Amino acid sequence: MDRIRIVLCVLLGLGAVALAAERPLASLAAQQEQGQQAAPQTPAKLPGTPPPAPAPRPSAYPVRPPADPAVVQRGRQIFSANCSFCHGSDARGGEGGPNLIRSELVLNDKNGELVATVVQNGRPDKGMPKFDLSLEEIAGIAAFIHSMPVGGRAETTGTVDPLVGDAKAGEAYFNGPGKCAGCHSVSGDLAGIGAKYVDVRTLQGTMLSGGAAARQGYAGLPESARKTVTVTMQTGETVKGQLDQIDDFMVALTDSDGNYHSYVRHGDNPKVTISNPLQPHFDMLRNFKDEEIHNVTAYLVTLK
Repeated sequence: MDRIRIVLCVLLGLGAVALAAERPLASLAAQQEQGQQAAPQTPAKLPGTPPPAPAPRPSAYPVRPPADPAVVQRGRQIFSANCSFCHGSDARGGEGGPNLIRSELVLNDKNGELVATVVQNGRPDKGMPKFDLSLEEIAGIAAFIHSMPVGGRAETTGTVDPLVGDAKAGEAYFNGPGKCAGCHSVSGDLAGIGAKYVDVRTLQGTMLSGGAAARQGYAGLPESARKTVTVTMQTGETVKGQLDQIDDFMVALTDSDGNYHSYVRHGDNPKVTISNPLQPHFDMLRNFKDEEIHNVTAYLVTLK
């Protein structure tokens, strides 16, 4: 009888151990089953189904809405007259000026507000003068630069060739509606200009600005093309000469004897009157069409 009791106890103990071992396994299986039910079911891919399109990557450059074509064209003309001789006719760099298309400042600019700080103040440390342009004119320049493609092939795109006009049409415009012959002579001040400016872009920029290099003080520019200034004191005394520098606080000039003069300005005292022989070149930009610019450039190239 004692042996039977011992055997029963052993069997009951083994059963309890087995039951205890099964409970964790059953709990684990239940947890796994619940997890599988909670997990989203991935639909089976049907044969021939194309893979899902990858999510679009954000652009590395600002995406801008299309600008008013008239504003862009106006900005192109102002840029050609004031900026192209250094930055190239397509703003990708030229005679010493850097590429503006991928300039960080230009990329961050919206409507010319950042560009204006450079244009109106200049960068003397880098040889860039300041320009007397309005915020509206600078906004037009910014619209023109922003209209140029930045990504893709923009980095390897070559400069725009300005020599695409009709020389005969340019000659007719020069002597006719353009009224260029009223101030210039192909046998006088423009004699051999096509050979003097080998780079057509420089020739075109010089034509548009009437000699834009004057802003950087380039030697060799005729005195007749330089700005002059007349300073009139409260006493009535006047001093005239070539304009060297002017801002809201001072004006400086060099008189005909080579003497340098500078005067502190307090509003309209002294009175300052500036004469710019090149002003007609800037005035004509209001009506100068792109086709006429290219035609006159093509004509000037033939003057060698």
